Amino acid sequence: MKITLCVLTLNELPCLEVMFPRIAAQGPGDAFDDIVAIDGGSTDGTVKFFEDRDVPVLAQTTRGRGGAMLLAFEKIKSDAYVFFSPDGNEDANDLARFRPLLDAGADLVIASRMMAGARNEEDGDILKWRKWANNGFTIFANALFRTNGSYVTDTINGYRAIKRSAASALSLDATDYTIEYQMTIRALRDQLRVVEFPTIEGERIAGNTGAPSIPTGLRFVKRLWQEWMRKY
Repeated sequence: MKITLCVLTLNELPCLEVMFPRIAAQGPGDAFDDIVAIDGGSTDGTVKFFEDRDVPVLAQTTRGRGGAMLLAFEKIKSDAYVFFSPDGNEDANDLARFRPLLDAGADLVIASRMMAGARNEEDGDILKWRKWANNGFTIFANALFRTNGSYVTDTINGYRAIKRSAASALSLDATDYTIEYQMTIRALRDQLRVVEFPTIEGERIAGNTGAPSIPTGLRFVKRLWQEWMRKY
């Protein structure tokens, strides 16, 4: 099985300088077979960073995280894709955990921040607003769309892998950061095999999240409603 690691970037140069050696230590050849960067329009030297290391770069024509994933499905001929953001939240040591699960028959593999043995970056906080919101959306997704299989504990996390055949069958079309939620919901609805493993979420290395809490939450509510209406 050919697995492509898709590194999603938008002005992540300081993060790449720390994370790329950790990524490179995992492959190509073991955890994944090749690396492709998908860039949303960086102006800080991110693209040159990849070019200097002979990593192909796909420039997004549609902005947004979903736009990056849809571009990967369209342009990269691979059997499966692992999506990785180099901001420091995602543990590069987990890259090797995707292939065995894909080889064993999983259609979608999610690195869960919510299951036993995992850690969410807010776990040390008294008020865990983002974690609670994520768990709420996960409860709704499982309750409304799961008809068999195990409860999916982290329906939103973007650190995941999906087979090309599964991505095609799900007809994904979200161009923003709700694409992972759409992906999980449709996988549950269509009874694809979803497998999770626990991951430790780290601190962001540099910069700030581009997703303000309230507008982000409203987008997820809208996505949940759209998928529910689509069900009928």
